[in-house]
Amino acid sequence: MGDMSDTTLPEARPFVFCHMMTSLDGKIMGRYMSSPGVAGAGKVFYDLAFGEDPYYRHQGWLSGRVTTDDNFTHYRAPVLDENAAPVPEGDFVAVSDAEKYYISIDASGRVGWESAVLTYQTTTAHVLEVLTGQASNAYKAFLRGLGISYVIGGDEEVDFALLLDKLKGLFGIDTLMLGGGGVLNWSFIQAGLCDELSVVIAPVADGSSDTPTLFETAGRTSDTPRGFSLQAAEAREGGSVWLRYTVDNGEN
Repeated sequence: MGDMSDTTLPEARPFVFCHMMTSLDGKIMGRYMSSPGVAGAGKVFYDLAFGEDPYYRHQGWLSGRVTTDDNFTHYRAPVLDENAAPVPEGDFVAVSDAEKYYISIDASGRVGWESAVLTYQTTTAHVLEVLTGQASNAYKAFLRGLGISYVIGGDEEVDFALLLDKLKGLFGIDTLMLGGGGVLNWSFIQAGLCDELSVVIAPVADGSSDTPTLFETAGRTSDTPRGFSLQAAEAREGGSVWLRYTVDNGEN
C-alpha cells in the first residue's frame, strides 16, 4: 500500500469501547500500580481484550501520546532528518491488513518510535500514528522510513469522527478499543463517539490528588455530565470488579 490522499471513506464508523483499569479512587496510573493487589486486576484487564479468548475482539486500540510514551516509547526523541525530501500529501498506509493495530494520537509528531511493530505482553501490533497538519515533513519521513502507517486527522487538532472513518476505511477496523488517557477518553465521550465503557477496578487506592483519572477535561473539553447504563457487574480475580456500561450518547 502507499499514499492515500484521495481515498473516499465510508460514513460508518467502528464500534468504540473504552477499556480501562483503575484504582478504587479512579486513578488510571500512579503509585498504586506497583502494589501487589493490582496483579489480579491487571490480568483481568488484559484477558478481556487481549487474552487467548477475549470478551472484546477488536482490530486496534487507541491511546494518547503520554500513554504511548509512558508504556512503550519512554519519551525517546525521534531521529529526524530535517533535510528529508518532501513526502506526498495525505495519509500513508504501510500495512492495511494487520491482525492488530496500535493507534497513537501524536498531533505534532513527537513520539520516538524505533520499530513499526509493538509488543504488549503476548500481543503484537502494527504501529499507526495519528498526526495533524502540525507534524513536520521530517517527522512524516521518519515514520515512512520505519514503515509506520499514519493518517492526518485534522489541520491543527484531531477530528475524531474523521479519524474513525479513516480507521475503518483504510485499515478495516470495525471494533476499536479506546485506552486512555483520561482527556482522550472524555473527548470521545463528549463527542458521542464511544459506545461502551469497560472498567476493571483494582482493590487498591493511593489517595493521590494529582494523578490522571478515568475521565478528565484538562480545560480542553466540556464538563457536561454524561450518563451510562449498567450492563453487567462482576466480581473477578484478586478482588477486582469488572463493570460494563453502555454510553447514553445524546443524554446528559
